[in-house]
Amino acid sequence: MTTTYDPKHPKYLDEADVRDELTRVYDLCHGCRLCFKFCTSFPTLFAMIDRFDDQDAGKLTPSEQDQVVDECFQCKLCYVNCPYIPELHEWALDFPRLMLRADAMRHENGHISTREKVTNQMLGRTDLLGTVASAASPLSNRVVGGESGSLIRTVTAKITGVSSVRLLPPYAKQRFSTWFKRRARTPGRAGGPQGSVTVFPTCLVEYQEPQIGHDLVKVYERNGIECRNSSAGCCGAPWLHSGDVKQFTKIAEKNVRTLADEIRSGTDIVVPQPTCSYVLKKDYLDYVGGPDAELVSEHTYDAAEYLVKVHKADDTELDTEFGGEVHETITYHTPCHLRAQNIGFKSRDLMKLTGAKVKLVQQCSGIDGMWGFRAANEEISIPIAKKLGDQITKAGGDVVTGDCHLANTAITEQTGRTPLHPLQVMARAYGILPE
Repeated sequence: MTTTYDPKHPKYLDEADVRDELTRVYDLCHGCRLCFKFCTSFPTLFAMIDRFDDQDAGKLTPSEQDQVVDECFQCKLCYVNCPYIPELHEWALDFPRLMLRADAMRHENGHISTREKVTNQMLGRTDLLGTVASAASPLSNRVVGGESGSLIRTVTAKITGVSSVRLLPPYAKQRFSTWFKRRARTPGRAGGPQGSVTVFPTCLVEYQEPQIGHDLVKVYERNGIECRNSSAGCCGAPWLHSGDVKQFTKIAEKNVRTLADEIRSGTDIVVPQPTCSYVLKKDYLDYVGGPDAELVSEHTYDAAEYLVKVHKADDTELDTEFGGEVHETITYHTPCHLRAQNIGFKSRDLMKLTGAKVKLVQQCSGIDGMWGFRAANEEISIPIAKKLGDQITKAGGDVVTGDCHLANTAITEQTGRTPLHPLQVMARAYGILPE
């Protein structure tokens, strides 16, 4: 067996080698059991091994191994909590990246169904889908916004493999990039610029929730941070998480070149969605590598992370005069892919500047990229979302917030409340109204 997370390694896609490595890791996880609560992959794995008297992970069939892989939705929380990761232990265990390797191996060796291939194509081509759907938003929103289980949603699910019962984010009439070109600049602080950033808007902000981008730019400009809009496209996460390494790497290489050039022009990269910032910071290093990927990783920030950095620097600070809508209590959902970046709770720290008391809810949404929107995953994903919804309801709060728009969609689905992005909370506190 080969313990490797390097997609360029000659054994990376070798089926026999991958399955031997799955056996090694499954045996270690079964003996530890620390991660039983993060997703169904682990309880499923433990139950399958426990049925053998000798508890031998090597007795699992390929289909049983694959069931564990299929139930992993790349939240990364097992890695964050694992004592045996490569940086800490000789066992060099990285469960999420092994699951990506297994997905890539199955994709390369043709072990996915035609239905899965269609769904992967549908979910992977976010820029194409977003361009078409936003241009015809009234029609496209009749499809994605149809009543749960309705005929139009059921037919769409049959064709695309996208769930007919999950709440899906609608498409905006005007894309973020269009707004950015036409916008009126927000007056900045006296004393000159405090930074310069290129906004990597992500597909969700570009096509579906551009208001997040509007508020990000206005908050940044109010604080003397110059903003540009990136010409890079989708980060490629849907391809990576479906096992199509070739397609993901093609996109990643193009984006790395574009983003590295933007950084060399004198800006940092700011990303308002945590899955995409994780991909730029972490996955581009693995799948592209080299000096440009390292440059992109070093200069990529979560949207709140960058603002907190400005506020804590010796020679810069944020405007803390809040004359707009200030909430007494805020419930903040901490997205898994922000926790996996190990940067702390920067969005919480940012919102606390308004004087609000911020309560954290650290329950996964079960969406994680596009996994939770697949019809095949409804049985697992919806109970996870319900658990999140229950915790949000119990926490109360004057307003609900979260950085991940897909997780926020799940919160709306389960509670009826519409969360704000933390940058939108800051915008309202400054008195910046939505357009």
